[in-house]
Amino acid sequence: MRIAFYAPFKPLDHPHPSGDQIIGRSLFSWLQEQGHRVREISRLRTRWIFRRPLEMAASILEQRRVLAELKEHPVDCWFTHHCYYKAPDLLGPFIHTNLQLPYILFQPSYATKYRKKPATAPGFHLNRRALLAADCCLTNRRQDIKDLNRIITRDKLFFIPPAISLQQFSRDQQARIRLRREWRAGERTVILSAAMFRDDVKSLGLARVLESCCRLRARGENIFLVIAGDGCTRGRLEELARRLPEGSVRFVGRLQGQEMRDFYSAGDFFVFPGINESLGMVYLEAQACGLPVVAYANGGIAGVVEQGKTGFLTELDNNAAFDRAILRLLEDTPLRQQMGRAAAASVQKNHDLQKNYQQIEHILQRLVGEK
Repeated sequence: MRIAFYAPFKPLDHPHPSGDQIIGRSLFSWLQEQGHRVREISRLRTRWIFRRPLEMAASILEQRRVLAELKEHPVDCWFTHHCYYKAPDLLGPFIHTNLQLPYILFQPSYATKYRKKPATAPGFHLNRRALLAADCCLTNRRQDIKDLNRIITRDKLFFIPPAISLQQFSRDQQARIRLRREWRAGERTVILSAAMFRDDVKSLGLARVLESCCRLRARGENIFLVIAGDGCTRGRLEELARRLPEGSVRFVGRLQGQEMRDFYSAGDFFVFPGINESLGMVYLEAQACGLPVVAYANGGIAGVVEQGKTGFLTELDNNAAFDRAILRLLEDTPLRQQMGRAAAASVQKNHDLQKNYQQIEHILQRLVGEK
């Protein structure tokens, strides 16, 4: 099958990684592995594009360019990954109308609260147009189903449980030994955290991890924290880390692919609040490598972490509860190991990309076969 793939929020090779980009890349690769001829049809990034008139005008030229390309090199369907009011799909509905191609949306969202706000209303209506045009919508967030059902009929909406490649993420004992020696961890319990150091909730979340470790250290706990990631707020976070004794915190920089697998393998549990986290791929990655998780019970995190079984989810902004959850895993080795085994088993059972994405293949075959 020939598939035109488009990611309006962020091109697949964008230099600033995110969980959404990881999902997009894995989806693209999986479609190729099924034998489909997949190509990223456009690099047009639409995040807040409706606030920039010149770029909106340029998107019309991109529509015409893509249409001409597809007339010369036809495809069997159009597949858009991740569109919502901030980053609506401006190409898919146009191509669908002009070429009558099956139009699939993966990870769309819909929130009517944005339709009346002047700053977001244009994006809301552009996104609504895409949702109405789509032949099929696939969501990996259960909490989105209710809102999507306001505009999409049930026969067009399917839930695909969030998934990762188990071949890419599983514990590597040799990497664990190597990195713990490199980090000079010794026999200490290793707490991991990871995020891009953006000046937003990502860095705020890392700051809360550091602040929690400072409070626990003040109570006499032996803290050893390793943080993966990089960005504009690194200096600020390093300054906060200096409140802990020298050697208590390591910043290992930005890691990718196998480096992240090795990173998770070397830890004992993973901590990151996930403020307003839509899904949280890092939690799936960490659990697949046998780590229990501490995070906030908000956003889509409850869809990938089982409270009390594979991790602890605490009330948003409740510092005392967050500290207690970290302390419990820090002090109780048998519990930590039990939850780590449960975490790996849960991901294998519920979040295996190879199993979960088979539903996408069946849907594609049906839609293309009907045209």
